[in-house]
Amino acid sequence: MRILAVDPGSKRIGLALSDPTGTIANPLTVLNHVARLLDAAAVAELAKTNGAGLIVVGQSLDDDGHPTFEGRRAGRFTETLKTQTNLPVVLWDESFTTQDARAARIAMGVARKNRLGHLDSVAATVLLQSYLDANPRK
Repeated sequence: MRILAVDPGSKRIGLALSDPTGTIANPLTVLNHVARLLDAAAVAELAKTNGAGLIVVGQSLDDDGHPTFEGRRAGRFTETLKTQTNLPVVLWDESFTTQDARAARIAMGVARKNRLGHLDSVAATVLLQSYLDANPRK
């Protein structure tokens, strides 16, 4: 089963998709944020188009495990997304995914000038791989 990961942001929404076995995450695309309902509809359509059986939405949490401001925004997005699809939609802790994505680009030897720009799809990939590793398929 393919799994679609969503890294919602205030400007862009990063998306990643697992392989059919649900073990390896790959970047999919980046959507520009328009409005919650339109964004949710676009994500639901991409999930359907790519044959996803589950959608994982990243939610940032504070040190006490409570949603941050952005995490609460992700929660509202998740509720809207649930109205746009029949697929199961779950929240997953995305804390530090952008920092991990940046570190991964550095570790891969990407030149500083080529590391500029958004990391949204890479952050979604880190988020999805974290979910896949914690929930191995049987």
